Amino acid sequence: MDTTTQGKTANIIKQAPERSVIPDRLLVLVPDFRNLGAILRLLACGNLLMLLTAAIRTPHLREIVSYLATIVGRGEIPLLVFGGLLFWIGPWLSKLGWRDLVVVSQCMALAITVVFQVWVLPPEDMDALIRSVLWAMGCTFAIVAYFRWRQIAQMPAIGEARILALTARIRPHFFFNCLNGVLGVIRSDPKRAEMALESMAELFRELMRDSRELVRLVDEIELCNRYLELERLRLGDRLQVKWELKHAPLNAQVPPLMLQPLLENAVCHGIEPNPEPGRILVRIIRRGNMLDMRISNPLNPSGGRRAGGNRMALNNIRERLTLFFDMEATLSTEEQDGEFRVRVRIPLRKEEK
Repeated sequence: MDTTTQGKTANIIKQAPERSVIPDRLLVLVPDFRNLGAILRLLACGNLLMLLTAAIRTPHLREIVSYLATIVGRGEIPLLVFGGLLFWIGPWLSKLGWRDLVVVSQCMALAITVVFQVWVLPPEDMDALIRSVLWAMGCTFAIVAYFRWRQIAQMPAIGEARILALTARIRPHFFFNCLNGVLGVIRSDPKRAEMALESMAELFRELMRDSRELVRLVDEIELCNRYLELERLRLGDRLQVKWELKHAPLNAQVPPLMLQPLLENAVCHGIEPNPEPGRILVRIIRRGNMLDMRISNPLNPSGGRRAGGNRMALNNIRERLTLFFDMEATLSTEEQDGEFRVRVRIPLRKEEK
């Protein structure tokens, strides 16, 4: 083994220090208000607070509707403006902490309320203006507190998702199949065996890395190709993969190790049980503001699927997509024309298009 290979091996097997299973960005940074889910929750919280205010302020139930209409008439437009401003300054807010968010949101609520009350719906007197300002700032604080509570409530789910990710991705049969494949070619093709071992080490290093941050799509594709080369050691020409990446934004940010479990499912359930050669098609394109990824593989000719493992991997990916992108990301499956198809859609930011 030459010096270069020894250096690579030493770098690969070096043990990484233990880290928290909770991503740092979720512990520190504020919600992404460019996300549709965050904006919808903000509007829902604002309208719920209006309803609670109407229920508290009216002594009789029959008066709630009329009083609520008054509050909504005065509060809905400022709430929409507030949400629009948060969306607009979302990239800047993403660099701040929670204390900064409290200060910024309170200043915004104060400014919006004063401008709206003075120029659009002038109050009856100064006391009414002060009450409106205090109410708006109190509601703003309650909404920020809700988002903070939601983040804290998600922390156990993030840790559990990390464990599920490792459970779903590291399958014992894959490890032993790789070793058997290397043993099968180590004498006839030692160069290929060496490359396979390097790919195997690189793949497992990525598998054991903390899934804290998004990665570039091009890096995820490269990792998938390493995995597929290992599978070809035992499946040979039966495994055929076609990549359609002509219109793929390769610098797009995706969750780490998202495509690899989907390809592993395609190999395990579509190629391995089939004695005939089969093709996996991976099509990745940009559709508007979304990254559209589709993976299709032949159905098991015997008609059965190892649904347990397949479902666990798909559910794990759904959970991680939700943690990273909230309501904006989707994962769907279908069986059509003798194929099993998986479609993943995640949002793109301007800098990724």
